[in-house]
Amino acid sequence: MKKILITGAGSYIGTSFEKWVMSSDFEGMYHVDTLDMINPEWNEYDFSGYDTVFHVAGIAHSDTSNVSDEVIQKYYKINSELAIKTAMKAKNEGVSQFIFMSSMIVYGGMEHVTEDTVPEPANFYGNSKWKADKELQRLDSPGFKVVILRPPMIYGKDSKGNYPTLAKMAKKLPIFPKVKNCRSMLYIENLCEFIRLMVENEEHGIFFPQNEKPVCTSDMVKQIAAVSGHKIWVTGLLAPCVHIGKHFPGQIGRLCNKAFGDSYYDTGMSNYKENYRVTDFKESIEKTEG
Repeated sequence: MKKILITGAGSYIGTSFEKWVMSSDFEGMYHVDTLDMINPEWNEYDFSGYDTVFHVAGIAHSDTSNVSDEVIQKYYKINSELAIKTAMKAKNEGVSQFIFMSSMIVYGGMEHVTEDTVPEPANFYGNSKWKADKELQRLDSPGFKVVILRPPMIYGKDSKGNYPTLAKMAKKLPIFPKVKNCRSMLYIENLCEFIRLMVENEEHGIFFPQNEKPVCTSDMVKQIAAVSGHKIWVTGLLAPCVHIGKHFPGQIGRLCNKAFGDSYYDTGMSNYKENYRVTDFKESIEKTEG
């Protein structure tokens, strides 16, 4: 039986992963505990005896424009310093594997990420993740295997971030722009299975899990609307408005680029020796909206 400690209580990914591995499909294979990292006494918790520490504590999904220096420092304290301290404690206390949730955000605004693309964060959030990402790689050793995950946008039932906003539009708007774009995404169950395989196979290295194929925003909206029983007209007539909006300064430009811009990994980067894509795109939307 593998013993796993999730560092970071109440996170969407952490709670989803615990539910996944504790299901009847994997009965008796895993023991999972969760540690609240907000408690200042977390450092007194005994990590020895755990096979894997899965670190999910962090700050995300925040508007990175017009924020104070105090808020920026909080990002670095939690996303960088806390992750590094947790990993060092795990290594010193004999844990054999550390899994860190980094993010595709480390590549900044890169539209197409390949194996040769060098991370170049565009803001303090991305940089706080990248700082931890780099330092944790240096801790990797034969006795302490470090796994860095750089997933794209994660979605699923009750997820946070961009997906709920998109879903709300898909279920209310009568019309939506048809724009050809390409975005990597990752359904939560596919992520959970990928993490399980990381633990089971005692992996180390940098990984880029994503769904089988990138998606187009317009196609996703159509699928959400269809599952929800909502009629929506997706038309190319509005495409010029989107292209103009992308060049607008401020929030309008940011929103248009976030919704309709390209952001995708080469599919070959995300292949793994075992199948982790347990749910296809259509079924993932049905489960998310069901």
